[in-house]
Amino acid sequence: MEDIKPIVAKNIARLRISQGWTQLELAEKLNYSDKAVSKWERGESLPDIAVLTHLADLFDVTLDSLVRPASSLPVSAREPGEKRRLLHNHSFITAMCVLAVWLVATLFFTVAEMVNPAHETYWMVFVYAVPASLVVWLVFNSLWFDKKLNFLIVSLLMWTILISLLVTGFLFRQNVWLIFIPGIPGQILIYCWSRLKGKSRPREE
Repeated sequence: MEDIKPIVAKNIARLRISQGWTQLELAEKLNYSDKAVSKWERGESLPDIAVLTHLADLFDVTLDSLVRPASSLPVSAREPGEKRRLLHNHSFITAMCVLAVWLVATLFFTVAEMVNPAHETYWMVFVYAVPASLVVWLVFNSLWFDKKLNFLIVSLLMWTILISLLVTGFLFRQNVWLIFIPGIPGQILIYCWSRLKGKSRPREE
């Protein structure tokens, strides 16, 4: 197996130079000594995974770009800015999938109205498209974005489902306003769940 130390050493030096930083400037950003950075770039020691993650964030690259030879990476992944491009692409994909939910809802409404225009409840598909969109957003946010935002998304998902059920109940002349009562302990549970998701801080030597 190829020794990873010289690979990481070359990548750190290459990315640091591309940013125009000295070893001391990089060390200060990491709260390390410039001697530690010098050892990394000479391949005498290897940063731990927490520091490598911090370096990837500072250089705006993926962790893969630090631990693999630059020659083995796609051309677009060899320079800083790769993470911004990935974020843009991931955001675009997420938006398209959310729009796909509304496209399906619109197609269903249109076809249903054409087939049986006498029915007056087809518009409810748009009510349920809201929580469906939030489910899609939650999935992609968990995969690609800041998981801290999941607290907001899950909260919105729960309340929009309750509102959808409430609207459905009113539509069929059912008194279902009590449906909101479970939302109170539900919100408390969501909050407690979100508190368990906190990330540990990178370890400093």
